Amino acid sequence: MRFFSFLILMALLSALLGCQTQPNSAMIELKDNWTFRQANKGNWMPATVPGTVHTDLMQNGKIPDPYFRMQEEEVQWVDKADWEYSCRFTIEEDFLKFEAITLECLGLDTYADVYLNGQLLILADNFFVAYEKEVKPLLKVGQNHLRIFFHSPITVGLQALSKHKYGLPATNDQSERGGLGDKKVSVFLRKPGYHFGWDWGPRLVTSGIYRPIRLMGWNKARLTDVYFQQDSLNDEKAKLTARCEVESLVEHEGLIEIFQGDTLLGMQEVAMLKGKNEFHIPLEIYAPIRWWTHDLGKPHLYKLTARLSYQRKPINELSRKIGLRTIKIVQTPDENKKGSSFYFELNGRPVFAKGANYIPNDMFIPRVSDERYQNLIQSTVDANMNMLRIWGGGFYENDIFYDLCNEQGVLVWQDFMFACSMYPGDPEFLRNVEEEAVYNVKRLRNHPCLAIWCGNNEIDVAWSQYNEFMGWGWKQLYTMAQRREIWQTYDTIFHKLLPTIVGAHHPGMFYWPSSPYNVPGRHANSHTPNGDIHYWGVWHSEHPFSAYYDNIGRFMSEYGFQSFPEFKTVKTYALPEDWNIESPVMAAHQRSGIGNLRIRSYMQQNYRVPANFEHFLYVGQLLQAEGIKMAIEAHRASMPYCMGSLYWQINDVWPVASWSGMDYYQRWKAMHYFIKKAFEPTITAALVRDGKLRLSVISDELGERAGELRLRLIDFNGETLWKKDTSIQMPQNTALHALELPLTEICDSNTAKKTVLLVDLYSQDHHISHSPVYLASAKVLELPTAPAIEKQVLPSEEGFLIRLRASQLAKNVFLDFGDEVDGFFSDNYFDLLPGELVEVVFKPKQKGVSLTAEGLKILSLGEAQ
Repeated sequence: MRFFSFLILMALLSALLGCQTQPNSAMIELKDNWTFRQANKGNWMPATVPGTVHTDLMQNGKIPDPYFRMQEEEVQWVDKADWEYSCRFTIEEDFLKFEAITLECLGLDTYADVYLNGQLLILADNFFVAYEKEVKPLLKVGQNHLRIFFHSPITVGLQALSKHKYGLPATNDQSERGGLGDKKVSVFLRKPGYHFGWDWGPRLVTSGIYRPIRLMGWNKARLTDVYFQQDSLNDEKAKLTARCEVESLVEHEGLIEIFQGDTLLGMQEVAMLKGKNEFHIPLEIYAPIRWWTHDLGKPHLYKLTARLSYQRKPINELSRKIGLRTIKIVQTPDENKKGSSFYFELNGRPVFAKGANYIPNDMFIPRVSDERYQNLIQSTVDANMNMLRIWGGGFYENDIFYDLCNEQGVLVWQDFMFACSMYPGDPEFLRNVEEEAVYNVKRLRNHPCLAIWCGNNEIDVAWSQYNEFMGWGWKQLYTMAQRREIWQTYDTIFHKLLPTIVGAHHPGMFYWPSSPYNVPGRHANSHTPNGDIHYWGVWHSEHPFSAYYDNIGRFMSEYGFQSFPEFKTVKTYALPEDWNIESPVMAAHQRSGIGNLRIRSYMQQNYRVPANFEHFLYVGQLLQAEGIKMAIEAHRASMPYCMGSLYWQINDVWPVASWSGMDYYQRWKAMHYFIKKAFEPTITAALVRDGKLRLSVISDELGERAGELRLRLIDFNGETLWKKDTSIQMPQNTALHALELPLTEICDSNTAKKTVLLVDLYSQDHHISHSPVYLASAKVLELPTAPAIEKQVLPSEEGFLIRLRASQLAKNVFLDFGDEVDGFFSDNYFDLLPGELVEVVFKPKQKGVSLTAEGLKILSLGEAQ
């Protein structure tokens, strides 16, 4: 009984200290008692850590919310000031008994001097790395003081620009908005580029402590890293090497054991030298279960633990969840030698990459909750995507992002953090880049979701070194000597330094210098028969949506079209007097200068433009959805020539008009619902052009199957006017051009305005897919203007079941329960066909809400136009 009481007492003491203990070590996270102020000025105020200066100022009522209306302009002074953070914490005598105590700063943004009890410890200069320092001699029993001085990143950047003698291209750096004129300093700082503005985001240049700070106490030695390198994999056996890094305080003998649960996989006695050590331990796993993307199998994970022992007593361990899989990029020359394939092969199977580009979820990273990450990855999976590209203007994501992709079976295309800019090449900058790359490659290499390392976003094509008449006009702004210097730096970073680091620390992983990229010595364009392509003819060059069928590469890693968020979201940042797309507030929440009028221009070509603002937002979402749906169908219909379709972009950093499929509040736009259907395993894709209807059948499934296409032309009251059935052989993991008909065989041009063609695919009487196809533009459709829709709203286990039926066509039905109730619809913006019963599930975010049919708002295209 005394022993039991002793254990309880020790547990209580540990909790009071804020320590999480394991054998031979303890951790104290410094998350409480933080204050901050403008450096050497004003009163100290409460601060939240992790956090940012901007969010702390907002919480203390010192600045307005920069996301509301045009209040971003009122906070541009924040990045010109220096800031300091202070934390006083108590250390108990027992903690000081550890032989070593290290201070770990996992995320400092960005130029920070760290002082402990008055002693300068760290001079941080890179957002993307963690910092660690031995601090035991500086700690004392009782109260201690940690102070961090954050230098203005703008001041640091201006000094670096002055030293460099001339500026460098940084297309998206909104220096004018920040009061800097043409002085674009972002490229001189190792800090997220999007903080300085982008064509979908504000300019909010942050400072602060964005990841935890902690003290680690330990004795003798500790494992600091373990990488489970996969050497070979077949059905019988996986061979691995556990690359264990150990920091030791003294020279001594030890033992490292590797476990899977209670099963010992390998062990090795090691002779440790004082300081850093690395040991390689061979492992074997028999009858391995492979990790797959969620659409091809199960994303099986193994939890492996490395345990370090001293004198046969465990003193430290590290665990990692890994997946066993082979993944590579296949680049096989065509038979005609005009180009080469570019596709991901997972466990020997060619994979059509279905997904999106991903940007940070907020300008203020620490306020992105685990729930928001979970919702985003779940939305990725729910929309039948198997890949996300982490774009190079943000940051190397938090661990939870990769953990969720591992668990949910989503591949990750990982850019290094360079985008749409050229960079300095002085020795200090290159040293910083090397340190950053090594740190992040080692941090992320155990994740089975990681499929590729890419050097940068769009810089190769922007500069276009090998073609004087290509590029974004950058190189022509510089003297020939400057051009040589700028390109030499580019070549050093992206063709030498980064691939060397990937090869050394993540052996076997594919490295790609830039996105898009062609072959050495040539640059990508919209018809490149190699590598990947960013196609922006639709939007920037005002090509029609049908041009997606004419501009197809081996892997479409960027393309996109904008829309506004739904009205509920617009009302979070705009007042009624702002509800016009040309108002200053709506313009401020549109960072593509051509954006709002470009949406209107495309809408005029494809729809009747509503006068009502709310209806305009709704039709704008349909415009975006139809365009990107056509792009995805064009790419998938070109399998196996094209083997990837990653649209721009899945998410937003603030409430804004942008290319996103989900808005800042993670509300699915029409596009995300359309993408879910366009990325289903087997679909039909219809192209109506040049007086013809072309139907393709596209399948990700293995094994050919007999199938049948059933075509029915109905009017908007449900009467069948024409039908045709066609037997086909459904393809295996590719596309089949199944049918081509002149439109005159189906109906005349006048009838096309009043009808819809229903395309249904069957296999052995099993219904595979259903798609409504319109043979005339939405602009000329004679839609019912007030279709009578019967509606029921019933409580269900998942939330509420909505049942809908209409006697006439209701095109693009949008469901909403109003501003007071938020939640998720299992389907939305769909076509409700005459006589069809449709059931939709609604999951409210609020608990205990009572919903009725009377509270359900329904809008359809016929009403909006």
